[in-house]
Amino acid sequence: MTDVKSMNLSELTEYITSNGFERFRAKQILDWIKRDAHSFDDMTNIPAKLRDFLKADAYLASAEIVRAQHSRIDDTVKYLYKLFDGEYVEGVLMSYHHGRTICISTQVGCKMGCTFCATGKSGFSRSLTASEMVAQIRSAETDCSERISNVVLMGMGEPFDNYDNVIRFLRLVSSEDSLNIGMRHITVSTCGIVPRMYEFADLKLQCGLSVSLHAPDDESRSRTMPINRRYPVAEVIRASRYYTEKTGRRITFEYALIDSENDSDETARSLASLLKGMLCHVNLIPVNNVTGAGYKKSSLKRQKVFVDILSAHGINATVRRTLGSDIDASCGQLRRKYTKGDA
Repeated sequence: MTDVKSMNLSELTEYITSNGFERFRAKQILDWIKRDAHSFDDMTNIPAKLRDFLKADAYLASAEIVRAQHSRIDDTVKYLYKLFDGEYVEGVLMSYHHGRTICISTQVGCKMGCTFCATGKSGFSRSLTASEMVAQIRSAETDCSERISNVVLMGMGEPFDNYDNVIRFLRLVSSEDSLNIGMRHITVSTCGIVPRMYEFADLKLQCGLSVSLHAPDDESRSRTMPINRRYPVAEVIRASRYYTEKTGRRITFEYALIDSENDSDETARSLASLLKGMLCHVNLIPVNNVTGAGYKKSSLKRQKVFVDILSAHGINATVRRTLGSDIDASCGQLRRKYTKGDA
């Protein structure tokens, strides 16, 4: 089946004309997609013959909200989306002074196996298409009746493990033919798949890049992030420096603070030494509760000391504000709550 929602106008025109229909029909279909049509039968200004062809050969990807959990402590909303094939992913809508930000998923589950993250514990099913990523944003905008101005690809899955679809999504969502969200308002996260980091840098898309680091040395990082055995710290940092050199953009390093694991004074000094001279920001995240992980977040005092050491060494660092913790919507807490047939 053909995923027409993942196509740009040129691709859709080629698809339509190669199947014997007039080229102007592609623009009509695209206009309906922009209006978030849910079925080909809704496209009332295209002929029945074309609608019948599309129903037989193509599909309109969707992300139907089947559950919305509203935090009692802030304006965070966690969505459970049902995809066209019955799979489920989660996304999180957050409120900031600069507008609404949505954290979307790029895969159903995750292969990376980071020990502090719930997503991988539910297994991996498949990667999402570009249109399914866009659909998460469209559904959330409809639900909250507001325009979403910022997007982070930090939900379920590893974006660079779904690289081609993620790049297609970035080009699509920033287009006037779609949601027209500027690249500078989008951040892509990775656990450090080094070859893709170089490819991404070479594209110079002007998106933000966020790298999950979580430790300054291989021994510590490998304990919590199996990917480090393939792409060790030194390689990740080299690729990160390449990204800032090619794009001129600051890179963000995500660092989950885990009590007695990676939050000592010595570790902070090692991290500062590792990042010395880089155009970067360290986003410190007190680790969130994940069933079965057994980790505790660092104390407030330890968090402050860690920040102070980094700052004293010239490294910009802040502790991320926790949002949606009462609905398991914080970093590392998204998982596949449902499986096929449960909703």
